[in-house]
Amino acid sequence: MEEITNVMEYEEIAKKKLPKMVYDYYASGAEDQWTLAENRNAFSRILFRPRILIDVSKIDMTTTVLGFKISMPIMIAPTAMQKMAHPEGEYATARAASAAGTIMTLSSWATSSVEEVASTGPGVRFFQLYVYKDRNVVSQLVRRAERAGFKAIALTVDTPRLGRREADIKNRFVLPPNLTLKNFEGLDIGTMDKANDSGLASYVAGQVDRTLSWKDVQWLQTITSLPILVKGVLTAEDARIAVQSGAAGIIVSNHGARQLDYVPATITALEEVVKGAQGRVPVFLDGGVRRGTDVFKALALGAAGIFIGRPVVFSLAAEGEAGIRKVLQMLRDEFELTMALSGCRSLSEITRNHIVTDWDAPRAALPAPRL
Repeated sequence: MEEITNVMEYEEIAKKKLPKMVYDYYASGAEDQWTLAENRNAFSRILFRPRILIDVSKIDMTTTVLGFKISMPIMIAPTAMQKMAHPEGEYATARAASAAGTIMTLSSWATSSVEEVASTGPGVRFFQLYVYKDRNVVSQLVRRAERAGFKAIALTVDTPRLGRREADIKNRFVLPPNLTLKNFEGLDIGTMDKANDSGLASYVAGQVDRTLSWKDVQWLQTITSLPILVKGVLTAEDARIAVQSGAAGIIVSNHGARQLDYVPATITALEEVVKGAQGRVPVFLDGGVRRGTDVFKALALGAAGIFIGRPVVFSLAAEGEAGIRKVLQMLRDEFELTMALSGCRSLSEITRNHIVTDWDAPRAALPAPRL
């Protein structure tokens, strides 16, 4: 097999290796999948304004997220049911993230439990939470995540109902029989069974609370001292309310284009959300990042860091833990090169002036400095 030289190449390998039902579950978006394509395409409408003749012999990519120092502003988003991709599933992801010195977010719907993931060794980990109708289940889960040493809760807020993912309907998607949603094992709630459409859609309809509202964000703060990241914000209005509701941070996300189709790409919505947050909490970007150039563009538009989802499951399917390590290393190397070629030596030097977008007003030429 010839050498893999970029993140995108893993998707083709995963497609060949995985059963159709599994690949389609990971790869597809909602309905027409317009937003799925747009999450990628929107990055190509942002161009660089590199600054030259700056000493870039030393480049520092380290940053701090909720007080935790990480090696780079590239983190792992929550993706469900990773053992469908590879037998080691979330264990491999946890080890790869830890080795890279970055943060992994574990999905509520993981095929490994919070305790199992914690047992892989040290590392900063966040826990993604779906709020179930049974609030005792929610309280138990949050307590277990705390006890297992997870450092934050990423509350998914864009899924009162599951988006219409037609591939899953056609495939009658269901969790393979050898796997379980480990965090819910032994709890008396429904399982994901074969349904007339998507087994996951039926499961969500039965279990996930459609009444979820801002007051529940405040309720969560009464049951945990962990910081809460609100994941799924796309507007300035909701950014403001998130801040007022006590969120410790915001993740701009459209759920990998799997929920409401025809929402903007997250990179397009990012700047609006950053303005709405008014610098009071960090804003992160989730969705469409496949290159180090994408990471730079997100930071130039005000993101404090980014999360990758599909690249993790595709590289996991292709090469297990080694695949995820390679994805993190490739993105790191590309991002470092982008910084160097743009004339930025640290994240604080990446500014809005380093990019131009197709929604910018035409730029008036600044007078040349007198030398």
